[in-house]
Amino acid sequence: MTQTEDRTGTGLALFPPGFRWGVATASYQIEGATGEDGRAPSIWDTFARTSGRVHLGQTGDVACDHYHRYAEDVALMRELGLGTYRFSVAWPRVRPDGTGPVNPRGLDFYDRLVDALLASGIEPMATLYHWDLPQVLEDRGGWTVRETAHHFADYATAVHDRLGDRVATWTTLNEPWCSAFLGYASGDQAPGRTEPGAAFRAAHHLLLGHGLAARALKAAGAREVSVTVNLTPVSPRDPQDRHDVAAAALVDGLHNRIFLDPLLKGRYPADMLEHAARFTGLEHIAGGDEGIIGAPIDLLGVNYYAPTLVAAKVGTPSSDRFPGTEGVEYLEPDLPVTAMGWPVEADGLRRLLVRLAHDYPSVPMMITENGAAYHDSAVDGRVADAERVDYLRSHLLAVHRAIGEGADLRGYLAWSLLDNFEWAYGYDKRFGLVHVDYETQRRTLKDSALWYSGVVGRNGI
Repeated sequence: MTQTEDRTGTGLALFPPGFRWGVATASYQIEGATGEDGRAPSIWDTFARTSGRVHLGQTGDVACDHYHRYAEDVALMRELGLGTYRFSVAWPRVRPDGTGPVNPRGLDFYDRLVDALLASGIEPMATLYHWDLPQVLEDRGGWTVRETAHHFADYATAVHDRLGDRVATWTTLNEPWCSAFLGYASGDQAPGRTEPGAAFRAAHHLLLGHGLAARALKAAGAREVSVTVNLTPVSPRDPQDRHDVAAAALVDGLHNRIFLDPLLKGRYPADMLEHAARFTGLEHIAGGDEGIIGAPIDLLGVNYYAPTLVAAKVGTPSSDRFPGTEGVEYLEPDLPVTAMGWPVEADGLRRLLVRLAHDYPSVPMMITENGAAYHDSAVDGRVADAERVDYLRSHLLAVHRAIGEGADLRGYLAWSLLDNFEWAYGYDKRFGLVHVDYETQRRTLKDSALWYSGVVGRNGI
């Protein structure tokens, strides 16, 4: 795919014909209805109810009430002219005990959602795991045990059996780094464990679950199978200092290569296997696993929010999120930041995409999440979020440049359609293009939504 150059003199940065534009959401963050129609608790229900885990003790019990208001939300997407909607399916709605019979009432909701999308001319893109593992499976070991990967493949098959006649694009996992290292090493996210060895085992079983599910989906006739990883370009403070360069290589391995290499090259990086062995044995990696994980996929989902800058500094303790990074200092670049405190660097996205195109050239890519939280408020029916517009504009121009430099990028999905439950931050951070008043559930299109609609309509900036 090549980018379309502007030869009209209009100043438009045009994207390739057929470029897919849309938005993304996640089940626990927007659906609510956590106790309805047979849904069982997930690890996030448990985590949110654990004192001190989530801002103000907030939960996803109601969230954006999307379970009941999905038709209104689909109508908003239609109004904005969006062509693709990436949503996630809640495992505990479909198989409340994780492994047993399918709950038809749970799948009925996704049936209704998919039909509403198609009736509005919007392509449904289903993610099978966006962090809401059934609590009953965590009680049996969660992602630290091999059986969970097989249960995931069975669940994927069950969802495809119901929706596969209408959903063409299937994403197995969303951000396995977060599930493994924030969930099992730092404890910042569900299930809230702080066991570095468990994090490395969880990472492998997540990847194995992807491979098993991808194989099952392909066998069932899925047209397009993908996986989404959250990536960051990791830079040394001084590219001429070998210690800084080594620090950057280590963090890049723990955040990026430990997932990219097995997924796209069919093997773990040797340095990451050696590093993982510091915390756990490698017996959980069985013969043939890497071949299952590395089977070809049709699309690599890329989530990007911010770059990472590091330096070597003797005596620095290890980051809880990156086990074994003693002596690595995480620096704050001299850049503007979002409400999350994340540095804004659009060129980091360009560099990341060009690097992926060079190092892993066999698979097309799609931006499956990119966006920013800011302190938004609705005033007289308007949300003037100029900072978000600037963020989106700069990152889309970076995407455009990356395509011009050879990145095979097929689409862009903004994060997120709605303000929502932002995990451990509760409702304190707003990423949406649509403002949600959580007391009334009133939706208000932000200025960024209207701006993005114009981009979609022109297929360019």
